[in-house]
Amino acid sequence: MANLPPSSTRIIPDIARIPRHIAIIMDGNGRWAKQRFMPRVMGHQRGVDALREVVKSCRELNVEYLTVFAFSSENWRRPADEVSFLMALFHKMLEREVTKLHQNNIRLKIIGDRIRFDSKLRQTMQDAEQLTAGNTALTLTIAANYGGRWDVMQAVQAMLREHPKLAQGFTEEDLSQYLSMSDAPEPDLFIRTGGEQRISNFMLWQLAYTELYFTDVLWPTFGRKELDAAIASYQKRERRFGRTSDQLAGDPLERKADA
Repeated sequence: MANLPPSSTRIIPDIARIPRHIAIIMDGNGRWAKQRFMPRVMGHQRGVDALREVVKSCRELNVEYLTVFAFSSENWRRPADEVSFLMALFHKMLEREVTKLHQNNIRLKIIGDRIRFDSKLRQTMQDAEQLTAGNTALTLTIAANYGGRWDVMQAVQAMLREHPKLAQGFTEEDLSQYLSMSDAPEPDLFIRTGGEQRISNFMLWQLAYTELYFTDVLWPTFGRKELDAAIASYQKRERRFGRTSDQLAGDPLERKADA
């Protein structure tokens, strides 16, 4: 079995003041543009600039993993011209940004079902991942045509293809190594911009004990100040992982009961 990061439902993870892994749903691009009487696609363009700033900030803060939801498996339901623009923007972003990522020792990883992307985009994804594969300062993961339910289903299917006997029963550890984020620790902090308060089929397995932070700020205007506010909120949270507050405080009565 692969050497997997610990699961928060089985082992209490180490807790750091700066989140080791931040996951973000970058919501509000279209509304940002609409408020300014611009086409929705201009909001997506500005959203790329916001992502660039957040990546830079995470690098400076020594965040180890940043995972962003760029395009969900449900986003194909959007107007065809918007979807076409998003695909072109994604392709252009990869071509333009990968060299900068590499120069800054940032690894790029892309998760999701690639079957619906054209061959040119799939090749660009692969080339970008290969170029940055050895980088160690920050892992930037982009979820594209991704869904949390899809992730669990493809993991089960992949596991059973390799180990058919596990159809009779398997453990969390058996399955975890086939999930898209198997090489990363579970997110410490989840951020959603744009005012919505749901996780929208994003990292359903991995967010089990993640601290959730929702903000009304639209993604194109989310920057270092807003990221710092999210981290400050995270730092005030009491991360118990099923324990009591007294246990965290080292209450002698709790220690005696545990003995």
